[in-house]
Amino acid sequence: MISSFGVEKKEVAKWAGITSSVFSLAQSLTAVAWGRASDRLGRKPVIMTGLLCTMICFLAWGMSTSLSMAIIVRAIQGASNGNVGIIRTMVAEMVTERELQPKAFSVMPLVWSVGSVFGPAFGGMFAKPAENWPGLFGNSEFFKKYPFAFPNIIGSLFFLISLATGVLFLKETLHRKRHARDWGLVLGERIAEVFREKPHRGAQRLRRYSLQDAEASAPLLTAGAPPKSAARVAVVETPIEKAKPLPMSAVFTRQSVVNLVAYTFLALHSVAFDQVLAVFLNYPPQEHTPENTSLPFVFSGGFGLTHARIGSIFAFYGIVSGLIQFLLFPPLCARFGVLRCFQACLVTFPVVYAATPYTVLLGGAGARLAALAAVLVVKSFAVIVGFPCTTILLTNSAASLDVLGTLNGFATTFSALGRAGGPALAGAAFTWGVKHDVVGLPWWLLAAISALGAVPAWFIVEGDGPRGAAEDDEAEDENLDEFQDELDAADDADDESDDLSEAEDEDEDGARRRGALGDADGVIEGVRPPRRAGSGSAGGSSSPGKSAKKRGGSASTQYGTIGKTR
Repeated sequence: MISSFGVEKKEVAKWAGITSSVFSLAQSLTAVAWGRASDRLGRKPVIMTGLLCTMICFLAWGMSTSLSMAIIVRAIQGASNGNVGIIRTMVAEMVTERELQPKAFSVMPLVWSVGSVFGPAFGGMFAKPAENWPGLFGNSEFFKKYPFAFPNIIGSLFFLISLATGVLFLKETLHRKRHARDWGLVLGERIAEVFREKPHRGAQRLRRYSLQDAEASAPLLTAGAPPKSAARVAVVETPIEKAKPLPMSAVFTRQSVVNLVAYTFLALHSVAFDQVLAVFLNYPPQEHTPENTSLPFVFSGGFGLTHARIGSIFAFYGIVSGLIQFLLFPPLCARFGVLRCFQACLVTFPVVYAATPYTVLLGGAGARLAALAAVLVVKSFAVIVGFPCTTILLTNSAASLDVLGTLNGFATTFSALGRAGGPALAGAAFTWGVKHDVVGLPWWLLAAISALGAVPAWFIVEGDGPRGAAEDDEAEDENLDEFQDELDAADDADDESDDLSEAEDEDEDGARRRGALGDADGVIEGVRPPRRAGSGSAGGSSSPGKSAKKRGGSASTQYGTIGKTR
């Protein structure tokens, strides 16, 4: 893209480094402000703002028509996004157990590896679509005018998906804002319910609700009786604590400073390596003769690969990084510890950087690519293990959760300064090196910087984590226990009330039944026929037994009649 602005081939590395450095420099100026804003306003709104700004800048970057416009867009993009440090803060707030931190903090590098697989692939495959796919985009004046807009449009779609996912499903982790109402989460829960429920279950719920409404409309309760469900209703109010600003001495403890120095050096040389590697792979190869080659330092030439081939190499690089992150990082940290793994990675970097330029001296193209692949595998191992290790060590060096966002903001600032100075320095060294047939100069410079950056690692002491995490969790558990006790007491009172109501209803029903039976007996006595005179004498027409049977039959008839009437 830099070369499309009319920059000479030998100057591309320098301006590519400057463009990358402007982004990092602008990010370093605003990272602390974003971190402090996340400590006061919450993590989620700051992250959503950063995603939105990055998406807009992505589109503007793809439609840049000059080098100055590209540099300005990159500066705005860096200044408007401080999400790296804030996301690390959220992970630290969600996972406070030290034994789980390697798995938790390995997610970010894993996502970074996935992005490094698809990002360069999209950039290499979809750049200049009017030239690469004339059948589809050959007649598009837009893509002829903006040849690098298409991959950035695709990237913006991913940002849009990420933004929508964050608004709907990302939960706030700042302890003062955790229980505040989030309308985005409410909407996301409604959407999730729609997709979780089956259609026939939804119909059943509608039918069930209509029955409940019909029952609710019936006047089953007296005017003065409270509803039985009133005892189950409880109002939970969570007081919102005001943020108390802590002094900077709480942020910059001795161990935090040492970790910040180590993290800055790591960001400087690792990002500079990736930046100058793309230029090194694209630089034309050179035939090595005794006239232009004098080992071990005087030689030149690159690989001469196309953008598509470079994208494929970075995709391979990302896949290897993802496998290392997923399969090797957690067990290594569990066995050897985070600090030892970090120290081993820092020792590996100087060896990898010093060996990289010698891969162009091998005879065949296949041998050169195989050697390059071996170097990238070792480098990806060191990066993928090193970055989450330094993040864990930095997090555990924080004095309190109240300064964790600010500390990660400073980490982003210092690492951005390193990422700004590293690519610019390496790009300038590459430009000078190819002019003087010393193409290995940037790699050896990075080797020296990485050796210097390894020294602070031996002054790091693993901390126990920021104070406040365990206390907040215990307080929240106590509040939940108290609330559950109140609900249980309310349920017990409700059950006792139900028992008393049932007993009273049974007494009223018994009294009602006894009154009904008494009324029935009175009715029966009133309709019983009187006895005839002389019916019990010997000279009557009927015998006493027959008379008794007749009276019994008459009574039975009357009872039966009354029973039918009732």
